[in-house]
Amino acid sequence: MAFRRPRRQLDQDPFTDLLFNSLLAFTFLFLITIMFLNPPAKTGIIDPKAEFIITTKWEDFSPDDIDTWVEDPKGDIVWFRSAEAGLMHLDRDDRGISNDMMLVNNEELINPLNQEVVTIRGFVPGEYVVNLHYYASKTGKPAAVTVRVVKVNPRLQVVYYGTVTLARVGAETTAVRFSVTPDGAVEGINTIQKSIVLVDKI
Repeated sequence: MAFRRPRRQLDQDPFTDLLFNSLLAFTFLFLITIMFLNPPAKTGIIDPKAEFIITTKWEDFSPDDIDTWVEDPKGDIVWFRSAEAGLMHLDRDDRGISNDMMLVNNEELINPLNQEVVTIRGFVPGEYVVNLHYYASKTGKPAAVTVRVVKVNPRLQVVYYGTVTLARVGAETTAVRFSVTPDGAVEGINTIQKSIVLVDKI
């Protein structure tokens, strides 16, 4: 009697199927996790952490120290010794080149940008005053300072952009004054001078 070879099994082993399906499920979950960890970048969207951003900028690499002072309608004033006042915040007190040194890979680098930023994170209706004060100078020269006020919400709007010159150390000037209505509109933009620098507290 001739020996008959068993018919080849076309069905796979159930254990192999289980392993394959488990691997497939794991791969799917891994890809979903990666998708949530790295969401697609949204371009052109501003994170509304502030209602207004006030930026003051002077000559790059300058060792001179210019200070930004902002007064809100309630009389609160933000400046380098009072970085938070009401809903206003001084994000950085830039003292010229003196605090622009950084150590990268044991090499001393200089950040050339001289800039201070004040954010108004909510608003009180009324007038805001933005003043500049020439705190200290190593050059002994007048300082040209550019001031920009931007309204962030509901869309980016430049409220004011201009340059003023501080002639000497101790000089104070009002760069801009503007009023905010209860519904957030800006009006009454002017440069009428008003002193808000607390000389006796510096």
